[in-house]
Amino acid sequence: MLSVFLSPVRSEIAFALSNIADIPITPEEVEITACRKEFEGDYTFVSFNWSKRLGKSPESVCQILGDQLKRNGVITQFNVVKGFLNFQLPDKFWLDEVAKLESLSIEESVRVSSPMKVLIEYCSPNTNKPLHLGHIRNILVGWSVYKILSSLGHHAFTTQVINDRGIAICKSMLAWKLFANGATPDSQGIKGDHFVGEYYVLFENKFKEEYLQWQNTPEAEDIFKAKAVVGEDRMAFFQKYKNEYFNRESKLGAAARAMLQNWESGDPDTLALWKKMNDWVYSGFQETFDKLGVRFDSNYYESNTYLLGKDIVEEGLQNSVFVKDSDQSVWVDLTDAGLDRKIVLRSDGTSVYITQDLGTADQRDLQHHADQYIYVVADEQDYHFKVLKEILKKLKKPYADGIYHLNYGMVELPSGRMKSREGTVVDADDLIREVLGEATQSALERGELAELSDKDRNEVIYKIAMSALKYFILKVQAKKRMIFNPAESVDMQGHTGPYIANAYVRIRSILRRFNGASANFDQSHIIEGQEKVLIKLCLDYPDTLQEAGRQLDPAHLANHLYQLAKDFHKYYHDHRILNAETEELVIWRIRVCKLVGAVLLHGMSCLGIEMPDRM
Repeated sequence: MLSVFLSPVRSEIAFALSNIADIPITPEEVEITACRKEFEGDYTFVSFNWSKRLGKSPESVCQILGDQLKRNGVITQFNVVKGFLNFQLPDKFWLDEVAKLESLSIEESVRVSSPMKVLIEYCSPNTNKPLHLGHIRNILVGWSVYKILSSLGHHAFTTQVINDRGIAICKSMLAWKLFANGATPDSQGIKGDHFVGEYYVLFENKFKEEYLQWQNTPEAEDIFKAKAVVGEDRMAFFQKYKNEYFNRESKLGAAARAMLQNWESGDPDTLALWKKMNDWVYSGFQETFDKLGVRFDSNYYESNTYLLGKDIVEEGLQNSVFVKDSDQSVWVDLTDAGLDRKIVLRSDGTSVYITQDLGTADQRDLQHHADQYIYVVADEQDYHFKVLKEILKKLKKPYADGIYHLNYGMVELPSGRMKSREGTVVDADDLIREVLGEATQSALERGELAELSDKDRNEVIYKIAMSALKYFILKVQAKKRMIFNPAESVDMQGHTGPYIANAYVRIRSILRRFNGASANFDQSHIIEGQEKVLIKLCLDYPDTLQEAGRQLDPAHLANHLYQLAKDFHKYYHDHRILNAETEELVIWRIRVCKLVGAVLLHGMSCLGIEMPDRM
């Protein structure tokens, strides 16, 4: 989409090129970029793609174009560096563009011409443990993608698949049944998801104790002698044998599997326990979602969806997309797509994960008829989603091309990786609490909120903390691994959310103190270079947001906002605003501040960040 801003310049360049080439050229064909700081100019036109078309050298194209644009008053100065035409625009251009920015709301300026319908799946937790740091990255990426697409005018909706069944859930249930003595989240004063998660960890610890004791039995020694490779270390063998032990010899493993079988057969007592513990977890999840300011338009539950794909398997068999092996298991051959053979139904007729996802994808399309289905899932599932998409293509599902896996890398703390089975995962609530503590300490040390009431001060500090947490994660491209440092995230002078929020707060303070006098800006005044930098970033904002939407990359937007805040802080330091030399200049600088504040507010909102009014 051609931005409404800079279109006059593109039109003039297109007109000049048409004269040079003696052929019609449209503004949409003209690309200009911000001039790099090491060169003199406002914008740059790159001539290499035009050189052959016009039958002239790149330098010649730039020189002829620059001369014509200057002669026509479109630009004031220009210089040619190889095939790059760097040019400066007259002050009238900046005044006109600022007026255009003021007359057209940001919401209007960023909307795409062809909106799509998009369904975004994110979070999708397990009900055997609380949300953790990895979930936070998933949630923040998914929610910000939703906010960005919605702001662009797309019809975006959010959903999640809650993994509420399976052996892992039964481990928590069994541990509670065996060891809780009727304890509840309320009786223990523990948040529901944390409470259930403790029993998952307890099960793993009890299983570890059982396994260690069993390793000293004659039965274990016989298995080691029969199955170990010659010369294999005993400890290494039993580390590998752990899963087999769980499924063969373990009493706890047998009890957990029996509980799963009871659940699948509809045993009333098992279902009642399952529902009670899941409700505890859902209550806890909702508290965390509320803290992060996110929501879901719909929920899917694995307990409802795990059988959905069986009809699709039958469809695939009838169409010869799937084949049935001699043991009655069903497979699909994906070697022509660079993958391998993939099982879609076990020999006993039970579903695997891909079966469930095939059914869920079909159900979603029946319900939503979306143009794109975005799955925000960790990069360790890359293969799974390649398989899902290829199977849907082979089944000739019309929505297959709309399947998109938005993968993200692992997020760690400075102390290293987390392990849920050992209980070393950093809970989302604990991380939020730690960032809030860092923000509170920072605010109290500065003392700038002392005059506020406790309620107002706590509200401001919470917004600062959330800006720190969210921005620190979103500024990193989702596909990259990252380390989250709570103390670094609240740094008022770093590449952080509070640093950007502080720029906005400064603008709000200026506007509160402005007396509202009106005057026309003296057009004979030379617009400052730093003002041009700020205006350019505001002009570029619609294209930046649209590019973030195209790439599904909140980091693209986040880093643009940081640059805008950084340049504003410099402008604020170097220029007087409310006490500028003339009343006209005060008015002009107030207008620039308003523009910057509006872009920062809108952009941070698209990242799911609420800006404070004071800091």
